[in-house]
Amino acid sequence: MTKAEFVEKLAEATKTTKKQAEQMFFTFVETIHASLQKAERIFIPGLGTFSSVQRKARTGRNPRTGATIKIPARKAVKFSVSSTLSASVNGKKKTSAKPAAAGKAVRTKPKAKKAAVKPKKK
Repeated sequence: MTKAEFVEKLAEATKTTKKQAEQMFFTFVETIHASLQKAERIFIPGLGTFSSVQRKARTGRNPRTGATIKIPARKAVKFSVSSTLSASVNGKKKTSAKPAAAGKAVRTKPKAKKAAVKPKKK
């Protein structure tokens, strides 16, 4: 999907003009840029998390010549997809219902007691 197609769908969904939808899109993108420049995390429920990470300086190798080169330290943008989006892309249903007790399985029937097994005498 291109930006123009996205803006068109956004305009239809919000019942606004394409120009207003394009302005919303640019504002959204600019807000993400500004937040990442300040090293803030952006969490968008149902989509994922944008964050900036610091990469260390390191040595690398030129694959063509085999010469060792220095790669300087830099900031990079990292995106972690949400489990909801990942599940929908993979065709699985992701429920938002929370379990009754955190980390504990919910039992519907009481557990049956096992009879003690006695060893056979010879």
